[in-house]
Amino acid sequence: MIAISRWNREPIGEQPIEMVERKGIGHPDCLIDGIMEAVSRELCREYVKRTGHILHHNVDKGQICAGMSAARCGGGEITHPLYVLLNGQATSKVGTKEIPVNTLALKAAREYITENTRFLDIERDVEIESKINPGSADLTELFGRSRTVPLANDTSFGVGYAPMSELEKVVLETERMLNSPAYKRRVPAVGEDIKVMGLRQDGRIFLTVAAAFVSRFVPDIHEYVALKKRVAGDIAKHAQKFTDLRVSAEVNTGDNIEKKSVYITVSGLSAENGDSGSVGRGNRVNGVISPMRPMSLEATVGKNPVSHVGKLYNVLAFKIAEQLVEEVPGVAEAYVSLLSQIGKPINKPQAVDIKLLMAPGKKLESVKSKAEYITAAAIENVAELTKPIAEGKIAIF
Repeated sequence: MIAISRWNREPIGEQPIEMVERKGIGHPDCLIDGIMEAVSRELCREYVKRTGHILHHNVDKGQICAGMSAARCGGGEITHPLYVLLNGQATSKVGTKEIPVNTLALKAAREYITENTRFLDIERDVEIESKINPGSADLTELFGRSRTVPLANDTSFGVGYAPMSELEKVVLETERMLNSPAYKRRVPAVGEDIKVMGLRQDGRIFLTVAAAFVSRFVPDIHEYVALKKRVAGDIAKHAQKFTDLRVSAEVNTGDNIEKKSVYITVSGLSAENGDSGSVGRGNRVNGVISPMRPMSLEATVGKNPVSHVGKLYNVLAFKIAEQLVEEVPGVAEAYVSLLSQIGKPINKPQAVDIKLLMAPGKKLESVKSKAEYITAAAIENVAELTKPIAEGKIAIF
C-alpha cells in the first residue's frame, strides 16, 4: 500500500532558518564509515569470487580511538598511534572451506586509509584490529532462505527527500572542493579532516568550517593566519557558484591567535590527538546531515547490500524522491519513507509513505497515479541496487 499525500508546509528554501552539516572524508566519524564500507565491499568481492554470490555479513560496527600527537608549526610527531576496531558479523565458512574474513577486513581498512589520507604512516601511526565474527544462526539462515527476492534482514525504515536545497548543495560542494586533489595541490596545508556547518538566515548563508591544518606546511603563526584567510576566501568564492545568496565563511573559529592555540595537526586529522569516531555518526546517504528535514539515524555503511533494508531502503528512498521531482511536473519537493518487516521480501515493504509538496497552482490529484507508478516500479526493482552498491558506484555517505 503506497500512501501519497500533500505536505502543506513551506518549501525548505523559504523557511526562515535552515542548518546543514557535512563531515569530510578525514573526519573520524566519516573515516570509520568509509573504512567499514570498504570492508563490506572487500567481503562482497571475495564472496562472489568464491561462491558466485554475496554471502551474509553486516560489518556496520566500528570505532576509531584517537591517538596522541605533538604538533607544532613546521612539524611535530604522532606519539601514540590511532586505534581502529573493525567489528560486526560475516560468513567465514562455506562447507568445509574457511574464508579469511578478518584478514580481508584488515587489508581493506589499510588500503582505504592509505588512499584517503596523505600523512599517516599506516605501519607506524595506525593500529588496526579486526573482531568480525560469524553471524547469528537465525539471521544467517534467513539470508540464505530465498535466492529469488531477498528477505529483509531487519525491521527498519529508510527516509529520503529531494531536491537538495541551495544550502545543502553549498555545504556538500564546499567540503568536496576542500578535499579535492586539485585543492590539495594548491593548498596542501589543508588536511582531510574537515567539517562544514551551514546556516541560512535573513537571506544570507553563513559557513563555519573546521579544517585541520597540516603542521609541516605552516612554518609560523603568521603563515597560519594568512592561510586561514586564504581558505575562507576560497570557500566563499566557490560556494557562490551554487547560490545567489550572499555567502560568508569563517575557518577555525575556536583559535586563539594571541596564545598560538590553533588547529594544526601532524597528519591533517583530528583523530591523531583526542577525537574519536563511530560508525553511523557521519553523513546521511545524500552526503549531508540535515536536521530540518526528515531523516533516518540508521548507519547505512557496512551493512550487506543484498538484504539489509537499513542500507537498501535509505538509498532507495532518496532515489524515489529524486525521480518524483525530476519526472512528475508540479512536484516541488518529495519526501519518502519506507518501512520493512524482518523476514518479508525486500520488494514488499510494510508501509510506503510519500509526501509531496506541490508547486503553486498544482493539485495532488493530477500527479498521484504517476507518482504511485514510479514508486511501485522502484520498489519492485530494489534488488538492482545491490550490485552498484557492492561495487562502490553509489555513494552512501
